[in-house]
Amino acid sequence: MSELSVRPPAFAGQFYPADVDRLRREVEGYIDDASLSDALDDLRAVVVPHAGYVYSGKTAGYAFKALRQLPDREWTVFLLGPAHRVSITGVALGAFSAFRTPLGDARVAVQRVEEMLDETPFYTRAARAHQPEHCLEVEVPFLQVSLSRFALVPMLFGQVRPDEVARDLQGRLGEDDLIVVSSDLSHFHTYDVARQKDRGLLDALLEGNETGVRQGEACGRAPLATLMEIGEREGWEPHLLDYRNSGDTGGDKSRVVGYASLAYTS
Repeated sequence: MSELSVRPPAFAGQFYPADVDRLRREVEGYIDDASLSDALDDLRAVVVPHAGYVYSGKTAGYAFKALRQLPDREWTVFLLGPAHRVSITGVALGAFSAFRTPLGDARVAVQRVEEMLDETPFYTRAARAHQPEHCLEVEVPFLQVSLSRFALVPMLFGQVRPDEVARDLQGRLGEDDLIVVSSDLSHFHTYDVARQKDRGLLDALLEGNETGVRQGEACGRAPLATLMEIGEREGWEPHLLDYRNSGDTGGDKSRVVGYASLAYTS
């Protein structure tokens, strides 16, 4: 335990503001601007994008607005995302006591991480995979604004079978636990092609068609498949909260990235 370190922010000032006041103002603005049409009672999980806030922050705000409406208690957030920069086998949980952002330190649920490492062979520390990775870090300021009390279980997916992770994770979930999946959708198509591809993936996700999701272009296909399997076994219902792409937020429609927010309720 004494060897655990605080993971410093690697993308403050790049993907999101490094100034604390500006960061809080932007995140609160994205959450406040979101409008939820569905009743989301018994929220258990959300899916959120992980690009720079100027591109995906509006869409992310919908999922985190749903989280902000949860009761005020101590939550454990299983934060799932794909390893983009370092190739790993299994799921990397890191070796951290907290994730630091300009808003402060988000505590890691160290005991739960240690239990996972001790009990299941495909979990690994692989802190080297976390250090240069953006997909989990960019969600932490949103969590810090939307939840007053929480601890993280950071999970970076490498080469691993989602069904095995789903079986293990399902057995660990209690009523004070949430799943947050970090994933963008299609990458670098023209605006209309991206919308068509993303619609196909989102339809598959909403229909529980895991094969269709695996055939899509979301970078977080493995975390998404893990959530879908847990949701199917638990009887959770997915809801699409918002979809857009960087052509809607960044202006250039010749080469876009797709973003969606979804919620799963029991």
